[in-house]
Amino acid sequence: MSLCILAGAGMIKIAADVFMLGWTHSVEKTRWEEDWRVGENGLQLTQARIEGMGAGMETPPDAVFDGVWWRWRPKMPALPEVLLRRSDAVPEGWRLCAAGTCMRVADAAETKDIVALRPCK
Repeated sequence: MSLCILAGAGMIKIAADVFMLGWTHSVEKTRWEEDWRVGENGLQLTQARIEGMGAGMETPPDAVFDGVWWRWRPKMPALPEVLLRRSDAVPEGWRLCAAGTCMRVADAAETKDIVALRPCK
């Protein structure tokens, strides 16, 4: 499977079946990262982690602190797509790492609007 990043009429295909999506929380200014798997049924969130709790960053009861991150395994079905929107409150935006390479999603998609992440068909 591969991951497709779609923005406007453009598309980037990444030959990877797992990826990490990270960003800095706009209020608390702490990192949030999520690990995803690309599958036949969509995008499956396999792990989430945050550096600290705060406004809108509550962890579930089963979250474990490893000394740096609060980590947990979200229990949710695979999604057909994940939509990302740029925010002026977080100028560096979304960061996506896959297949040994990291990129700023807005730079890769050459957009400042909505970007969709989907499994490539």
